[in-house]
Amino acid sequence: MKLPSSYKLKDIAALIDCKFDGSPDHIVTGLNEIHMVEAGDIVFVDHPKYYDKALNSKATTIIINKQVECPRGKALLLSDDPFRDYNKLVRHFNPVHYSQKQIADSAKVGEGTVLLPGVYLGNNVTIGKNCVIHPNVVIYDNCHIGNNVIIHANTVIGADGFYYKKRPTHFDKMISCGRVIIEDDVEIGSCCTIDKGVSGDTIIGAGTKMDNQIQIAHDTHIGKMCLIAAQVAVAGVVVMEDGVTLWGQVGVKSDVRLGKGSSILAQSGVVEDTEPGKSYFGSPASEARTKMKEVAALKMLPDALKKINESSSS
Repeated sequence: MKLPSSYKLKDIAALIDCKFDGSPDHIVTGLNEIHMVEAGDIVFVDHPKYYDKALNSKATTIIINKQVECPRGKALLLSDDPFRDYNKLVRHFNPVHYSQKQIADSAKVGEGTVLLPGVYLGNNVTIGKNCVIHPNVVIYDNCHIGNNVIIHANTVIGADGFYYKKRPTHFDKMISCGRVIIEDDVEIGSCCTIDKGVSGDTIIGAGTKMDNQIQIAHDTHIGKMCLIAAQVAVAGVVVMEDGVTLWGQVGVKSDVRLGKGSSILAQSGVVEDTEPGKSYFGSPASEARTKMKEVAALKMLPDALKKINESSSS
């Protein structure tokens, strides 16, 4: 999330009432979680396992719960609870204003677009030209829909990301402040759910087609001309390059990259990056031909063991 203007480190520290290490005039321009950070961003870290990753990331300001050496050119915000204080900053710069109208006053709809009964458009939603939004579609605040997009009934665009910190007595929710961007010529089936980015954008590329009952999680980037069949679930911060095909009931683990033109066969579980142009199958998924040979070999295993046992007993 980009801040409305540049802020000095001392002013950010005052907002969350914490000490800092670095120049008081060090500049902050955004807030981001670790997978999405850029120069100028604040990121938080609250576990020793991830200190080095945060300190060496592109982020130039780190909210951290331990006094450590501050990297050159960066600044530290010293907090007893970085997760809490990051959420405070998100809420300060991105306050909630729920629209209680079916179509928010600030929503913009392009020429030739049809909104069928029951559609809800939140604050600052933009929809391009010649779209069809079917009954009971819900589009949350700040989402952007391109031209010639079709969204079928009961789909939800822009719900919060599934991101929680476990506390001793409860789960603490990380506040989502990103958007969903759907580019031109996309079609989305019924009963799909596309979550907004926790701090950045979830993007569906131009020309991509999605079947029914699909879940796309926060900050995932789907390329152009992808095909996604029914009941697919894609976790957060996945990058799907152009021309990828996911067949029915595929599951994709968070923070993996699916190479351009790769194809994932039905009911597969992807846990590692895939190479461009190759087909994958199984759970965990691997190259399809190799996996099929493994499956065939397993089918022959009982007979092979039986023959070995018969040979041993004779």
